[in-house]
Amino acid sequence: MNKITDQTPFPPPGRTPREDTAAVMKFYKLPRAFPLETLREAQRAAGAPDGEKRRDLRRKFIFTCDPVTARDYDDALSLEKDRAGNRVLGVHIADVSHFVRPGGALDREARKRSTSVYLCDRVVPMLPESLSNGVCSLVPGEDRLAFSVFLTFNGKGEVVRREFVKSVICSRARFTYEQVMRIINPAVRRIDGVKPAWAAVIRKISALAQQLREKRFAAGALDLDVPESEVLLDADGEMTGIETRPYDESHQMIEECMVAANEAVAKELWTRGVKTLARLHEPPDPDKLLMLRAELRGLGIKAGNIENEKVFAQFQRSIKGHPLYPTLTAMILRSMKKAVYDSTTMGHFGLAKKHYAHFTSPIRRYPDLILHRQLSAFLSGRDAVIPPRELAKLAEHATEQEDVATEAERALLEIKKYRLLESQLSTRQILDYDAVISKCTPFGCFVEIPELAVSGLVHISRLSRRYVRFNESDQSLSAPGGGSWRPGDRIAVHVARVDFAQRRIDFVPVASP
Repeated sequence: MNKITDQTPFPPPGRTPREDTAAVMKFYKLPRAFPLETLREAQRAAGAPDGEKRRDLRRKFIFTCDPVTARDYDDALSLEKDRAGNRVLGVHIADVSHFVRPGGALDREARKRSTSVYLCDRVVPMLPESLSNGVCSLVPGEDRLAFSVFLTFNGKGEVVRREFVKSVICSRARFTYEQVMRIINPAVRRIDGVKPAWAAVIRKISALAQQLREKRFAAGALDLDVPESEVLLDADGEMTGIETRPYDESHQMIEECMVAANEAVAKELWTRGVKTLARLHEPPDPDKLLMLRAELRGLGIKAGNIENEKVFAQFQRSIKGHPLYPTLTAMILRSMKKAVYDSTTMGHFGLAKKHYAHFTSPIRRYPDLILHRQLSAFLSGRDAVIPPRELAKLAEHATEQEDVATEAERALLEIKKYRLLESQLSTRQILDYDAVISKCTPFGCFVEIPELAVSGLVHISRLSRRYVRFNESDQSLSAPGGGSWRPGDRIAVHVARVDFAQRRIDFVPVASP
């Protein structure tokens, strides 16, 4: 893969829609296949006997919850009560470290890739399918090796005990997010195929997750969760639309449990002197916050003292439902530092966590695999310390590969969206879209189209035949005799021009002058 910088150009589309993915993969040097040596080692590892001492959890009710389209399941949950009546949450993660041994062909390839890449029509995996979709996938009804984190919570949602064990589990059921939403819906009394005892456990985990979520927000965590969008493609690789899935309580249940497990492992190792790959997210620079406040003031939005972390978080949550929410969220993200992997500093501003590292996805992230190995060594009394120079190299490489994966995923999505709008022009089947004005300038206004998650420019010449004036005081546009446009206003538009080379889309109002 390439190293992403501010000067990195954007990849060109393929010669046809079917070739877009290949063009993006070539541009970012994404691997197309695993070396033969790696595949052979994966097959051997999948059938290797387990010599480790493990806790047998196969009689417990353990389940997975994933999107309906998921092909691998690397995390599962359970919940019980201890003798004192405290809730004991079990987070069970596929024990990838048992199969991927340090220094082998599998390990070398996984380290090189560092992350799976999720393109809109395929996945470029970190590990071969015989592992990621096979013995490391926690499919229901199959015995699987896991690394289990048990967290005991009191009534206030505080962790009073944490335990980490190598285990063998057997998932009883595989639920989708939609099924979990039905289960936790108080209006739904019974669901076919779901035992009442199972439903009761899921409801209790959901309630715990909401309690943890409220505690995070009270501590100053940001609420930047957005609905997931999936680009729909036809057999020729042409985009046909976007399907948006809400980020609801079922997603929040999984996220809070994973965040809790990640925090617990990071705290266990870091506070005991074992440096690992922290998932570092530092607070914004004060100068960036001053610029953000000035930008918001120009839109007529008072943010308050956002230099204070809790005020910043409260403001961010307060803008939900605002017509300019996508634009305001983008402005907030630009003011913040990017989350990275780091070997010397720990802390996650966005999650309001003092200790945080990635542990829960070793199938698709190499830093998680490193953390599994370190925790395993620590629990068995072996040396869990990685030399500082080696740890720093791992952190830098993992961050670079994550940047490449993010850019590749974004680039392919943008190419597909540009092709969709370009095809409307070429076939003259132009559709109207509801848009929101995000910014006004002396030469026109920029608009966001939520339906496609794209932005573009409406030039002033398209707004009115009269002279259009830019009003700097309130960042608006107006024309003599009527007609005004300001950020937050809704406007119906259709595409007028698509420029792949300049990465620019021009729109015109449906009621064009």
